[in-house]
Amino acid sequence: MLSKLKAISNSRRSVLIIAFIICIAITFETLQQLYYINRFQIADDVTFFTILKTQSYRWLIWVLLSLILIWHIKTKANKKQTILDILILVCVIFSLVLINIILISLIQIYFSNEVFSISELFSEYIPFFTYQKAPIYTLGYIAISMILYLYFENEKLQIEVQELSELKISNTKLYEELRLKVDEKSTVLNIKIGNKRKIIPVDQISWIEADDYCVKVHTTSNKTYTMRSSLKALEEKLNTNFLRVHRKAIVNMDLAKELNLANTPNLILQNETQVPISKSNLRIVKDFFR
Repeated sequence: MLSKLKAISNSRRSVLIIAFIICIAITFETLQQLYYINRFQIADDVTFFTILKTQSYRWLIWVLLSLILIWHIKTKANKKQTILDILILVCVIFSLVLINIILISLIQIYFSNEVFSISELFSEYIPFFTYQKAPIYTLGYIAISMILYLYFENEKLQIEVQELSELKISNTKLYEELRLKVDEKSTVLNIKIGNKRKIIPVDQISWIEADDYCVKVHTTSNKTYTMRSSLKALEEKLNTNFLRVHRKAIVNMDLAKELNLANTPNLILQNETQVPISKSNLRIVKDFFR
């Protein structure tokens, strides 16, 4: 039973719960009246369905007026509830109960074929129906208010969860895009020298030269270190300011001060070192300087 109820949408579930509460209220009140009629022998041959038929219009009025309560709660659904809002809701509920009592009193006078009298209305009918109907009507409206409040709060929570879910998906996609564009590049090179290791910040590397199965790392301090690696492997690790200008050379373009387009194109670094540029890489170097 619970699993079937969970499978129903929130709006339909709320409607079913409200309808169930109304049915319980009508059944309870009808049985209550039947008990008093039988207990005090007010009338003979009165059945449950007889009482239900005579008071059906009263509950119809109650249901129709409850639409005002539903509209009021819906207009306040997306706002933070304050003490004033609660007091207004209480006033709305008691006002609807009072309107119910006045309406059913007037209808009862009409069905009784009695001459309408204001004094009789306020002295007999309204007090009688206030005693008989006000408690059950009030409890019914309170129950509807609580159910609708929980429904709209749950609806608002689901919207927030959906927005957070969409934000998470958006941020995940953005992270993946940035991760592809900005790879985790090395900020230092770890070079083994004998039994020691030399840590060289990449911003202190002016250029790297291929040397058989090793590379020579030239630094801004005019020192050179030999490292067992390939230019291709280092090219993938270094930042985008390192440019492959030759099959045997990678240059830190932040330290390049001049492009020489003589018969043999080359880059002149800040320490006056000249690094040759291959014809296949000349276009890339020119684009870098633009």
